[in-house]
Amino acid sequence: MKKVVTLVTGLVLFVGLYAQRDTTQPVSRTKRDWSKVNVANRPKDHFLLQLGYNSWTKAPDSLQFSGIPLSYNFYFLMDFPFKTNPRYSVAIGAGIATDNMTFENTSIDITGSRADRLSFTDVGDTNHFKKYKLINTYLEAPVELRFSSDPEQNMKSWKGAIGVKVGTMIGAGTRGKSLVNSAGNSVNNYVLKERAKRYFNSTRLSVMGRFGYGIFSIYASYQINAFIKEGAGPDVRPLQVGLTISGL
Repeated sequence: MKKVVTLVTGLVLFVGLYAQRDTTQPVSRTKRDWSKVNVANRPKDHFLLQLGYNSWTKAPDSLQFSGIPLSYNFYFLMDFPFKTNPRYSVAIGAGIATDNMTFENTSIDITGSRADRLSFTDVGDTNHFKKYKLINTYLEAPVELRFSSDPEQNMKSWKGAIGVKVGTMIGAGTRGKSLVNSAGNSVNNYVLKERAKRYFNSTRLSVMGRFGYGIFSIYASYQINAFIKEGAGPDVRPLQVGLTISGL
């Protein structure tokens, strides 16, 4: 959470500094009247693609993570510049977000066949899947406050954004591949998939921030409400940090 607060604070300071100066004229000259800047030809719709590293904050030490867990986000947003200062704008939209968490020597009982609580079982001393992951998919609606240092040349300017996302979970499941024994030797090369959402909060509330230049930016997103239902498992909060490609 401290990382997200630091990022958002930095973005706010960045926006504030640029809001107090003219990026196209020397500081000593008369400030530019941004209300007269014409951005009518700037596209209002933008696709936003994100590839991020996914992690769980507040996770207990007993959980055994492995590999590089990735998040894939795809959004379509409409951008609405402020008439008095088009360096600022508000964007709203919708899209799909998919989070992957990879585990080692672990079995997750998401179907509830063994208990009323989501269990993460250490199976390192018996047959288990060499590759095992939990996948959660959301339909999300992001809302952003954006800043561009030069709205007339938006693809060649520094940019920042802060905002929130509201999402609803549309899918959850585990995927195990390549069964091995406790010594790591292959037992059977097959894939096991299980799907269930009963243990997870169906609603996701996240704060987010981005900073970059042109079509590229670095982003961070943090889920502020519980990922797993209260009493059904550890109180973990997903955090993603990664790369955004966008027309922002």
